[in-house]
Amino acid sequence: MTAHPEFPDMPQLNALAQAASALGYEIVDIAGFLDMVEAQARDQRAALSALERESGAIETANDAAQEAASDLGHSVARTSEDVSHSAALVRAFGTQSREVATWVQGLSDRSGEVAETLKAVKSNNSQIAAISMQVNTLAINAKIEAARAGKSGRGFAVVAEAINELSQKTKAAAAQISTNIETLTGWISALGIEARDVAESASKLMEHSTQTDQALSRMEQSVGDTKSQADRIDIETRKVRAAVELFAPDMKEIGSSIVATTDGIKQAHARIERLIDTSEEIVQSTADLGGLTDDAPFVEHVRAQAAAITKVFEGAIDQGKISVQALFDRTYVPIPGTAPEQVRTAYVDLLDTVLPAIQEPALTFDPRVVFCAAVDVNGYLPTHNRKFSQPPRDDIIWNTAHCRNRRIFNDRVGLKAGRSTAPFLLQVYRRDMGGGQYMMMKDLSAPITVRGQHWGGLRLAYMF
Repeated sequence: MTAHPEFPDMPQLNALAQAASALGYEIVDIAGFLDMVEAQARDQRAALSALERESGAIETANDAAQEAASDLGHSVARTSEDVSHSAALVRAFGTQSREVATWVQGLSDRSGEVAETLKAVKSNNSQIAAISMQVNTLAINAKIEAARAGKSGRGFAVVAEAINELSQKTKAAAAQISTNIETLTGWISALGIEARDVAESASKLMEHSTQTDQALSRMEQSVGDTKSQADRIDIETRKVRAAVELFAPDMKEIGSSIVATTDGIKQAHARIERLIDTSEEIVQSTADLGGLTDDAPFVEHVRAQAAAITKVFEGAIDQGKISVQALFDRTYVPIPGTAPEQVRTAYVDLLDTVLPAIQEPALTFDPRVVFCAAVDVNGYLPTHNRKFSQPPRDDIIWNTAHCRNRRIFNDRVGLKAGRSTAPFLLQVYRRDMGGGQYMMMKDLSAPITVRGQHWGGLRLAYMF
């Protein structure tokens, strides 16, 4: 290595500076790995928390299902008893209905027989009435002949008179019997009609009773099946509850382990951050003592360009192009429709005009240079190199890599670069290129002051 004119050649100090730089690289690489592991641990912790919540919800729902299954079983049991009782009543009623229908049908048949008997009685009574008429005629004729016979026919006349009275009574009785038979025939006829109607209703009732009995039988079967399913649900929910109860302690143990791991990673990350600061301090100290590394030319360049920016800013104020208040504007106004979000300040237009003349040549200073850009004390980068200031697209991954102007980089490196007031600050970091891609970089910065007030810093990033 050739010594730089402004720094003496001190081999041991130079070796220390090289070692400090290499140490910084390794530490930052480890820090990046820890960032990834920490992010994964956070995701696992969040997923486990969600799993615990879902497990609790499953247990609650399972308890509700088990309670519902138990209630359903009791309800089905009561329903089964009611259905069985109803079926028994319907079957008993059906038996009685069939007996009544049979009796009514028999009554209808007997009514027909009685009607036929009454017809025969009526016919016989008519014959009796006819005979009584004939007897009455004979009695009248006998009385006439007895009268002709004189005294010798008196006895016969008495008999004839008696026969005549008997025939009259027989005639009257026959007439009364006929009347009674007519009345009885009417009753029997009406009874027969009613019996037929009742028999038809009883027949329909027996059909309905049979259908009802069949429906109740099916209902009994269905209720029985439902009770069996309810019992199965109760058994399965008990199995689920047992499984959840068995799994819960393991899940809690895993959760405790992840929490402990996450906390450990956080602590390790904090220690790594302190190591990064320490390695940077070592690099700074060796540089102050005159230790040389490959970074020395970059240190000179970035300090010179930061001073040039200071002159340009102060010249713009002197020429009335911008006020001190506007140059130190810290109001970041979001630009609509940008992702990642870009913002504007009062001084953006001026810096877009004056900074490219200083920042663009730095890209040709050394082939390892990736970008050169000024940031304010909050890490806001208003004007980037042209290759990183492309118009945004509808693609956040592409924008992350190509639309880096007007963005706030308030990460550790960006904030330290903007807020450091040391003559220079050398940092090592992993640059997010978008899409999960990172590049190990060195970030060298020098402060920018305007009329004694710290505005920010000029960042010069280059590869190892």
